[in-house]
Amino acid sequence: MIRLFLAVISMTIAAAVALSAAGPASLYDLKTQTLLGKPSDLGDYRGKVTLVVNVASYCGYTPQYKGLEALHRELKDKGFAILGFPSNDFGDQEPGTGEEIATFCKRTYDVTFPMFAKVVTRRGGGQSPVYAFLGASGHLPAWNFSKYLIGKDGRVRAFFPSEVTPEDPALRRAIADAIAAK
Repeated sequence: MIRLFLAVISMTIAAAVALSAAGPASLYDLKTQTLLGKPSDLGDYRGKVTLVVNVASYCGYTPQYKGLEALHRELKDKGFAILGFPSNDFGDQEPGTGEEIATFCKRTYDVTFPMFAKVVTRRGGGQSPVYAFLGASGHLPAWNFSKYLIGKDGRVRAFFPSEVTPEDPALRRAIADAIAAK
């Protein structure tokens, strides 16, 4: 009886360790920092559909900020949020500090959607836990302005590469479907 009890305890501990090693079950289980360095809990977005975008200020795709902001303003009251994560991974196109990035985004595109601290999107040491989670979907950004559509459950529903604009009908349809899903 004691051996059985110990075996059950051992299996329970092994299962718990395996689950914790597998990482978070949801994007919304992660914590990060805002662009200005304040703690931020992505759990605040639980139950919403989010579009996570790796952004950069000096990129050929930077004008997508305009469309992202329009999308944010259109859908923010319908359970949708855009989450911007600046990254300097591609062509050194985001060299600024958090304050410089915030000023650029506000002054140039009147960005009001949440922006977070600069991250590393690429695999390896220093990769952001956010992008480690997103990369488990089988997709990592190949350039700036890659987009992950996250469902209300915090799981990746779709990935869209940089050239897919915020106005793209396929992206818009995927967002509408995610918002409508239970």
